Amino acid sequence: MKEIVDFLNELRVNNNRVWFNEHKQQYLVAKAEFEKITQQLIDGCEKFDSRIKGLTIKDCTYRIYRDVRFSTDKSPYKVHMGAYICPEGKKSGYAGYYFHIGTGVNAEGVGDGYPYSHMLAVGDYRFQPEVLRVLREDIVADDGELDRILKTKVSPLFCIDLESALKKVPAGFPADSPWAEYLKLRTFCLCWCPDDKFMRSKDVIERSLELFRSAQPFLEYINRAIEYVREVNGQQPTDNGKKP
Repeated sequence: MKEIVDFLNELRVNNNRVWFNEHKQQYLVAKAEFEKITQQLIDGCEKFDSRIKGLTIKDCTYRIYRDVRFSTDKSPYKVHMGAYICPEGKKSGYAGYYFHIGTGVNAEGVGDGYPYSHMLAVGDYRFQPEVLRVLREDIVADDGELDRILKTKVSPLFCIDLESALKKVPAGFPADSPWAEYLKLRTFCLCWCPDDKFMRSKDVIERSLELFRSAQPFLEYINRAIEYVREVNGQQPTDNGKKP
């Protein structure tokens, strides 16, 4: 882990092609270490989530090169590494487990928000409209199943994303529902941003897998809706974009 964090922090202040090419070997060492971690996470998730099987490292990881075509930030490289472990791979449209190593600060040395923070996440931040509709229908019909999962199964370290929620319950759903706050959700994603000490700990893989294990019932709840939409449409779920 040290090789990865140290490389990303050096890249953060030297985000240019000349420096990167001169330190290509350092990058390859960090990349190999992250791939080793990713394989351990894949193997671990397979043990408690039957949907996770047959994945390769390539199915779960991303290029370090940034797509700068539509961005005002022309920095050529990402200063984080992430692995998204989900059924059938990162482009499948299913929700999954995300392990993210960052630098803690941006290029100016300030702030610690995404994508600079380390992060563990479960779920997804974008869904097809029909998946959101099915999730909301499930929430209304299941008499608090999602609420029970979040309060009794999931580690309290995880927080559900409320910042992007709607102001009002969407049309067609009961505004007076006891689960109104869940009906307002536009993303179904649990996040926790650990500190550098956690990421550098010797048992970071085991501890991360235990957190992912706690959130597996939440992920199953989401993927059940995605699976239903997939079956109704008779096709693969559409991936609406790439995770950075």
